[in-house]
Amino acid sequence: MADNTFWIAALTGGTAVLASWVTSRGNTRAARIQADTAALAQRVERLRDSRRTAYLDLIEQTHSMGELYWEVAAVQRTGEAERRPALLDELAERERDEYGRMRRCVRVVELEGPEAAAAAANALQKATGPFHRALGAMRSGEPDAPQRFHDAFRPFWQALTEFVDAAKTALR
Repeated sequence: MADNTFWIAALTGGTAVLASWVTSRGNTRAARIQADTAALAQRVERLRDSRRTAYLDLIEQTHSMGELYWEVAAVQRTGEAERRPALLDELAERERDEYGRMRRCVRVVELEGPEAAAAAANALQKATGPFHRALGAMRSGEPDAPQRFHDAFRPFWQALTEFVDAAKTALR
């Protein structure tokens, strides 16, 4: 009977050690999965935050350019004829500065992605081209330039709307 007791104790002890080892491996694996999941969630949240910041910066800069374009339109409509060339020259310099800031914002969106948002950001940047060309033509005195400038507003704001839609999709 003493022999059976020894073997039962040895079997029970071995089972306990094996159960402890299996539990330990399971807990280690579960902890690793939980840590990987938390790290992935953190990366996704950081990416979302950096994209959101980039998108908001571009939207803000676009509105700043839009305000400048409204100033140009106002000068063209109401500006004194003798002061108009100097005012348009000043606004053209401001446009160049604003465009540089916008280009930087577009580059950040290209970096942050995704591709659809980057493409929409590039389209938004290109929507400033008709304004720039029409402003140059206004400075040269071309008679149809103010109308071309005015006609550029709708595609510009439409490009902004399309960018906002792409940004919302990317942030979901």
